Amino acid sequence: MFKQLYSALTSETSIDQAYADLTQMLEHGAWMFARANEVIYSTVPAEEVRQPLYQRDVAVNELERSIRRKVLRHLTVNPGHDVAICLALMSVAKDAERIGDYCKNVFEVGAFYTKGFHVDRYQKPLDDMTDRLSGLFQELIAATRDSDEVKAHRIITATGEIRGVCDDLIQALLREEETVEFHEAVAYSLLARHYKRVASHLANIATAVTGRLEDLDFPSEADDSALD
Repeated sequence: MFKQLYSALTSETSIDQAYADLTQMLEHGAWMFARANEVIYSTVPAEEVRQPLYQRDVAVNELERSIRRKVLRHLTVNPGHDVAICLALMSVAKDAERIGDYCKNVFEVGAFYTKGFHVDRYQKPLDDMTDRLSGLFQELIAATRDSDEVKAHRIITATGEIRGVCDDLIQALLREEETVEFHEAVAYSLLARHYKRVASHLANIATAVTGRLEDLDFPSEADDSALD
């Protein structure tokens, strides 16, 4: 689908930068995700990250508004042209914007909870998830740029697996019978929830790359919660 999008929108019109804006939103999201997790792992102080991270979020929000303006201008000048593609672009721009919000949420867990993580059966899956999601950001940027449907399908599969692990962790925490410090348990559950939402929004953007526009905003059977 994004090959169509690029072909349709790269003429010298008011919308020729909309596709580049989406790529920039994803790049900002990848940066925010990395910085937020540096705070989680206490490799950088929260106060060192707070201002630049929130500045990136403002930039992401402005890029989403920019995409909307360009799409609407394009449809006004060219009524009836590229409607499905333009609506899909606006939809996935919202996904990219929501990723920024969840990166802020991850940062806030690290900023507010500073006692560290000590329960391997919860921490190890979250560590693995952080690494996988970081890689998926880069894969998705490449998939949207190259209209790589094979890579997009891999992303959809991987994010489905991540969402499943997140659900398992939350259920395990709710059934926990051993002693886990209350605040640590809350931090684990919040991170699992936030990582799940990041994965869901990455999956939705990848769905657009595959061209299945009818599936946008509808979760797979493996994830029965709607996108936020």
